[in-house]
Amino acid sequence: MTGPGRQQVAASTGVPPEAGVRIRPVRAQDYDDVARLTAAAYIGEGFVGADDGDYLPMLMDTERRAGHGELLVAELEHQVVGAVTLAEAGGEYADIARDGELEFRMLAVDPRVQRKGVGRALVRAIVEHARERERIDAVVLSTEEKMGGAHQLYASLGFQRRPDRDWAVPEYGIRLLVFHLAV
Repeated sequence: MTGPGRQQVAASTGVPPEAGVRIRPVRAQDYDDVARLTAAAYIGEGFVGADDGDYLPMLMDTERRAGHGELLVAELEHQVVGAVTLAEAGGEYADIARDGELEFRMLAVDPRVQRKGVGRALVRAIVEHARERERIDAVVLSTEEKMGGAHQLYASLGFQRRPDRDWAVPEYGIRLLVFHLAV
């Protein structure tokens, strides 16, 4: 997606500067960094295997993610250290978004800077971005049961569990938990 939404995020000044983190739309020159850090984060935490032939290539296809959704990056000291994909209902990257909801997926933080506020800064930027959009009244996401640290982050930012919307990916044996935040 292109257009005013991307510019609003880039021009935004309301996101608290967690540890000097700057959030902005992805640029083509960021694609390799985003692919590398996303793979490192998901493999390092055991969410995908290095030999995963299905989901890992999707995670690393930064150009496609940027072309079929909105892709934000987090910078710390002029280095790309985090990324997240945004999608609205009906978009290629929307799994659970309903009309009026902005979904985020594939949130990743470079393992070298995890737990330094990068993920928190990304989620706050997503929420602010959603609040600036006329048609959006909620932010939603899915997360694996084993992503306990992420669950704590989302809860600390006001997201509520929505067990009625949980879903599964049977071919991978994964149950996904849904979180929701009215904006």
